[in-house]
Amino acid sequence: MIISVINHTSGRVSDEEFQRSIRAVNRQIAEDFAPYWGLSAELRLEGRSEKKPSTHTLADMRGDAVMYVWDKVDVDDALGYHDKNDRGIPFGFVFLDLSVELEEPWTVTLSHEALELIGDPETNLFVAGPHPKDRRRQVFHWYEMCDAVQDENYEIDAVKVSNFLLPLYFTSGDERGGRNDFLGRSHDGKTLTSFGVNSGGYIGFYDPKTKRGGSFFAEGDKRAERRLKVKQKARGARRSVRYSRLI
Repeated sequence: MIISVINHTSGRVSDEEFQRSIRAVNRQIAEDFAPYWGLSAELRLEGRSEKKPSTHTLADMRGDAVMYVWDKVDVDDALGYHDKNDRGIPFGFVFLDLSVELEEPWTVTLSHEALELIGDPETNLFVAGPHPKDRRRQVFHWYEMCDAVQDENYEIDAVKVSNFLLPLYFTSGDERGGRNDFLGRSHDGKTLTSFGVNSGGYIGFYDPKTKRGGSFFAEGDKRAERRLKVKQKARGARRSVRYSRLI
C-alpha cells in the first residue's frame, strides 16, 4: 500500500524535514512493524496543486491511502477538503497544534496514524475481548495499533516514532513469555497485558450490553485523561471516533 502524505502546514514544516521523517517511519514499518504483523506500506510525500488547502482539480493523492498533515486543528475544513477531493479513500490526519498541546513531536503522531491506517484502513474492524473493568464480560475493542501505548516512543535516525502493539495483545490470555508491544517497557515491574493499557495510554470499545461505546484508561492516570481530552478536539477527524458511525 502506498500512503500519500500531503504537506498542508503553511510552511511550518519544510518538505526537506518531511522527507527525513517519512524515511524514518518507512524504516519503522519495514523493519519493526511488518515482521510482526505481516502488513506493510510505504509513505510517499506528494506535491500540492495549491498553496493553501482548497478544492483541487487534479488530485494530489496518487496512492492507495492519504495522510494529511494540517497546520491547525480545523476539523470541518480538513474533513471538507477530504470529502471534496479524496472521498472514499482511506485517510488519516496529523494536526500540528494537537501535537504541540500534547507535548509530543508531530512525527510520533505521523507514525501512530500511519501504523493504524495500515492495520485498519477502513476503520471497520473490532476484536472481541474482556471489558476493561469487568473481565468476565465481553466487549468489542477498537482494532487500534497504538492507543494503549501511545505515550511511548523511540527514535529511528534521530526521528521519534510511536510504540505499537503486537498481535498477541489481541488474544484472550497472556502467553508465557509473550510480548504485547514492541518496546516492552516495564511499569511498576509489569509489562503490558493483553487488552490492557500502559501509563498515558487508553483504549476504546463498544459494549453490546449497553449498546454504547466507551473508553478506558488506568484510574488516576492524569496524563491519559488529558490526552483523551486534547484529542477530542479533533474527534471528527480521529479514526477512533469514526467507529461510532458503524454502530
